[in-house]
Amino acid sequence: MITKLNNSNENIAEQIFTVFQNSYKIEAQLIGTDNFPPLLRSTKDIQNSTTQFYGFRENECLAAVIEIAIEDQLLEINSLTVDPSYFRKGIANKLISYVLNNIVFSKAMVETAVVNIPAINLYKKHGFVEFKRWTPAHGIKKLAMSIELAI
Repeated sequence: MITKLNNSNENIAEQIFTVFQNSYKIEAQLIGTDNFPPLLRSTKDIQNSTTQFYGFRENECLAAVIEIAIEDQLLEINSLTVDPSYFRKGIANKLISYVLNNIVFSKAMVETAVVNIPAINLYKKHGFVEFKRWTPAHGIKKLAMSIELAI
């Protein structure tokens, strides 16, 4: 079941933090780096965030989280994480579909590491296309993808 999460609640923020840590540790290994900025995010950072969080629960456990920001009909997917215990169950796909079908937007954007082929393929499946590549200061090569709705 997908629900909006109240990230300002300390208990919910801790659950989000746990999913982030478990998922991002695997992503850091996939990318081949020890210096992965998302792993530095604290529970307090999550609690104080002004973004929106949606979670997928299975058997009362928070299995996955999608974090979004929406401004002037621009939807930004800031993070999409699935706890490794719930990999390969289609949960990330369900979260993306939920956001794309339930949030009003004219353009959606997402960024990921160039080597994160599973994420890139998942976003392509939803119609996202690459429009930019660059290497930020932390050194992990990234790409940006977007999808625009015809108005």
